Amino acid sequence: MSNVIASDAPTMRSFFANRFVQSIMLSGLFLQIGIWIRNFAILLYVTDMTNNDPYSVSLISVAEFAPIFIFSFIGGAFADRWRPKLTMVWCDILSAASVFVIMITLYYGSWKAIFFATLVSSILSQFSQPSGMKLFKVHVHESQMQMGMSLFQSMMAIFMILGPIMGTFVYYHFGIEVAVAIMGVCFLLSALVLTFLPADRKNEEGAEKPSTHIFAEMGQGFKYVLKNKMLVTLGGCFAVAGLAIGLISPLGIFLVTENLGLPKEDLQWFMAANGIAMIIGGGVTMAFAKKVSPQALLIVGMSVSVVAFAVMGLTHLVWLALLMQFFSGLVMPAIQIGISTMILGNTEEAFVGRVNGILNPLFMGAMVLTMSLAGSIKASFSLESIYVTSAVLFLIGVFIMLPTLKYKISGAGQPGNEEAKAG
Repeated sequence: MSNVIASDAPTMRSFFANRFVQSIMLSGLFLQIGIWIRNFAILLYVTDMTNNDPYSVSLISVAEFAPIFIFSFIGGAFADRWRPKLTMVWCDILSAASVFVIMITLYYGSWKAIFFATLVSSILSQFSQPSGMKLFKVHVHESQMQMGMSLFQSMMAIFMILGPIMGTFVYYHFGIEVAVAIMGVCFLLSALVLTFLPADRKNEEGAEKPSTHIFAEMGQGFKYVLKNKMLVTLGGCFAVAGLAIGLISPLGIFLVTENLGLPKEDLQWFMAANGIAMIIGGGVTMAFAKKVSPQALLIVGMSVSVVAFAVMGLTHLVWLALLMQFFSGLVMPAIQIGISTMILGNTEEAFVGRVNGILNPLFMGAMVLTMSLAGSIKASFSLESIYVTSAVLFLIGVFIMLPTLKYKISGAGQPGNEEAKAG
């Protein structure tokens, strides 16, 4: 068990000395390298192979996000049932194995096998990600959760800058086979690092649920969410936000090439602007996190995104589009940290996996729906109208969240922490 949990007065030093924090951050570093190289290399490869076909480009996003909708709840339920450390290690090992099989298929067979590199790793991540959230709840003191989330957001923001540059460089200098191979190696390195996580509490886990059926546990998860007003409201916000992001997520490359008249490779600089803004936004969010409720962080972030998306779609000025991309990234940490804090703060440890498994499909299912239609919508409507529609959907999400300003974090996570301390 983490020393941080056991400490009555956790400090910054104890946070960074926490073996869980050290291991999970290093694992995340390897995963970010592999995933970003994969994402950009595959995007550029598919656009080259299909001559910028919008349908094929949108399929990349469907392959990445459809499994989240299909497997998220199943993975979340099993995350509450299985030993989380072991689950995460095996998910990374299996992801690496699948990548190397796909690399061989790609070398000898059809180029379309590349879609499965994204598909398989996305499926396995639905078992690994909620296990990581569960371990975060166990091994990080409640007062340091926002610090931990901000640290993750900062790392992700750095890769928003470096990732597209790395992916573009690897693809154009070494080819798609090397890019996919790097992804596999990174998964293996992540699995190795995760073996250094604190041991699972297998005796306690086994004693808690000796004979409960998995379907009964799924039903308990739904009842748990439906009884919590904050989680129900957050679910409604997730659904409309998913529709909004799904509309524009696959179309960024067309915004760059059509509306702004730039080569497709310049998409990396828009991603870099977004990443720089996320680093700044992460610091600003940390400064205000203790003074502002997580639902207020979420509402402010979504409100700014409404303006950013609308202007981004309407403008043909490169500098203005970059500025809106910057503002979009600036508020992204507020959105993500607000969501994560609301979920963990309103969920007991025993239900973390299932709550994530219920809320994520609402977001991802809506996003996959509009993503899968994005290619057809792009053929029938202008980019301007699509981006404005996305902004309107985000505005609806803001109105859904406004009533939550009167709510307070329920402290539902307290039993889990107390139990961890007692252990």
